[in-house]
Amino acid sequence: MDAGKGRSLRELAFLFLRLGTLAFGGPAAHIAMMEDEVVRRRQWLTREEFLDLLGATNLIPGPNSTEMAIHIGHRRGGWPGLLVAGTSFILPAMLIVLAFAWGYVRFKSLPETAALLYGVKPVIIAIVVQALWGLTRSAVKSRFLAAVGVAAALAAFFGVNEIALLFLAGAVVVVAQWARQVRGGPPAALLAAPAVPIAGAAAGAAASFSLSILFLTFLKIGAVLFGSGYVLLAFLRADFVHRLHWMTEGQLLDAVAVGQVTPGPVFTTATFIGYVLGGLPGALVATVGIFLPAFVFVAASGPLVPRLRRSALAGAFLDGVNVAALALMAMVTWQLGHAAIRDLPTAALAIVSAVILLFFRVNSTWLVLGGGAIGLALTMWTR
Repeated sequence: MDAGKGRSLRELAFLFLRLGTLAFGGPAAHIAMMEDEVVRRRQWLTREEFLDLLGATNLIPGPNSTEMAIHIGHRRGGWPGLLVAGTSFILPAMLIVLAFAWGYVRFKSLPETAALLYGVKPVIIAIVVQALWGLTRSAVKSRFLAAVGVAAALAAFFGVNEIALLFLAGAVVVVAQWARQVRGGPPAALLAAPAVPIAGAAAGAAASFSLSILFLTFLKIGAVLFGSGYVLLAFLRADFVHRLHWMTEGQLLDAVAVGQVTPGPVFTTATFIGYVLGGLPGALVATVGIFLPAFVFVAASGPLVPRLRRSALAGAFLDGVNVAALALMAMVTWQLGHAAIRDLPTAALAIVSAVILLFFRVNSTWLVLGGGAIGLALTMWTR
């Protein structure tokens, strides 16, 4: 391996190990922090390239932010970079969740995390808003794309399925692009939206626990799951509570809570479940099972993204997907903002963080750490 390639892999490892340790707030926040690091600070990608990768992650199953890390690793370091970036982003979150799972099994309860998140959440909202502002300026290249984005946001507000929305937005822009051409017929075929399998929830006798069943169950979930952490909850409930009868409703909610309040990918909920059911071997098997499809899907789709951009009609489809993805990200941010900014201190934290990000280009990691420290201090002060 030449020195340049080795340096790139080390840079990827250090960056995504840090993000995996400090990236609170779910996929929208993770993607915002990645945009800050690889577009604004390091300039590894242009905003247009970043948006294309974001659009690609929304068209395949799996955890979006983890797939973004894998895509960035592939762009920066080739196939070794793909593995290094993805693994580095997952590993810290897995270890943190593993520590929670050990404490849960030993003490039958979860440690207090509300004080930490009180200060972290408003900072995360500011980070996401800043990223949305920059990405939207690059994605909205015309009034027509702006209209598609607004329509997508309204559709998302009224509960239209996310995947259907992405493909519909892409198709609308393709048709508009074709209509603008002076000559030529309509495209012979558009990309078809993949069917989204629904996990079965048939009741039956409890299955005997085995690592192979655990692995295959999480492999299936990782291979077919589109959408948010709430969709993940539905799949986990159908399989582990109703079909296999390996967990209670209460245990499942505890597992999802840990995945939500710890940094890194929400899919590390699988690590918690695996440890509770099968100890350390179960945690490792579950984690590999749920994340493995993401590496496969990115490896298969990543090389196609530049080709899509070179085609006028495929590029138009990607433009439509990009504005719809940003609309979905904006709706998620709006919903999270209601929960995160609930009083004067959290509103002040969000505003100050946004000002610092917009005018002083401070690394978002320091803001997350500062927000957590302020949250802990304020909580202790009011007790």
